[in-house]
Amino acid sequence: MGAVAVADVVAGPSLGFLPLVSVGPAFAPLVGGWKRTACVGGLSLLLCVALGWVDDLTDMRRGVMAVGSVLGVTVAGLVAVSMRRKREAELESVRSIAEAAQRVLLKPVPKLAGRLRAAVSYTSAMAEARIGGDLYEVVAAPQGVRVIVGDVQGKGLEAVETAALVLGAFREAALDEADLQEVGSRLARSVDRQLDGERFVTAVLAEVSAHQVTFLNFGHPAPMLVRDDGTVDLPEPETHALPLGLGAPGVAGPQPYRAGFLPGDQLLLYTDGIIEARDRGGRFYPLAERAHLLKEEDPEAALETLRQDLLQHMNGPLQDDAAMLLLRYR
Repeated sequence: MGAVAVADVVAGPSLGFLPLVSVGPAFAPLVGGWKRTACVGGLSLLLCVALGWVDDLTDMRRGVMAVGSVLGVTVAGLVAVSMRRKREAELESVRSIAEAAQRVLLKPVPKLAGRLRAAVSYTSAMAEARIGGDLYEVVAAPQGVRVIVGDVQGKGLEAVETAALVLGAFREAALDEADLQEVGSRLARSVDRQLDGERFVTAVLAEVSAHQVTFLNFGHPAPMLVRDDGTVDLPEPETHALPLGLGAPGVAGPQPYRAGFLPGDQLLLYTDGIIEARDRGGRFYPLAERAHLLKEEDPEAALETLRQDLLQHMNGPLQDDAAMLLLRYR
């Protein structure tokens, strides 16, 4: 408005800068409340009257129209502020509901589970989202620490509903079943009963006990073991099984396989949003080459370092949810 006033005084009434004073109250609702919009509108009105007097337009139609435009834009701005505040209140309500759903669905994992330290990182592909289709859980069972990391096919509320189903079944089976394979079988039966055949869930289950980790993989990316000396292993089963929800009669389920897990080792379970993240050149994120980033003493800080490196590799927003769960010996 100051620039318009200076231009109008310098150029005179011949160029007709006066109506541009209404630009001020037009932009005010974008950044302020109704008080600020009203103040900017009042200032604009005074400036318009003053410039009309300088240009000797107070009794002319151009001056009256300029004042009328300022008044009209100010009133429209106040209405826009009211509507914006209402939308912001609705969005805040939705966010609070999403945060409550996240606390129910993805409970904070225990930082200490038996002889293990656990940390988790979850990054949603949608900037405003709090929850998505990735899932994780840590359960301290009598047989050892049992964990799951999974990825639901699809997006939206259906994916969240499926994730809740899988987590509920795992939390119950992990404490009831004596064998990890039985946990997987019970989980598969529960998911097969609920899903309609068009959705599926990739998941990896792990059980840590007595310096050994047992895996059960339902079509999920291989876990990453970072040894105390810095070497990296990606243990995979001899035969790959179908994801949860795609089971069929006569099709064998996944078979357990084992790997050593000694003090000083780290176990990272993750979803495909990590390894399928591409940079501008189309190159996938080299997770195994970034294993040295997990050297931080605090496991949560180590995961945050790895997450920041992932975002730097992407140099842009994630295209898929990305979840990571890190286990360390205490």
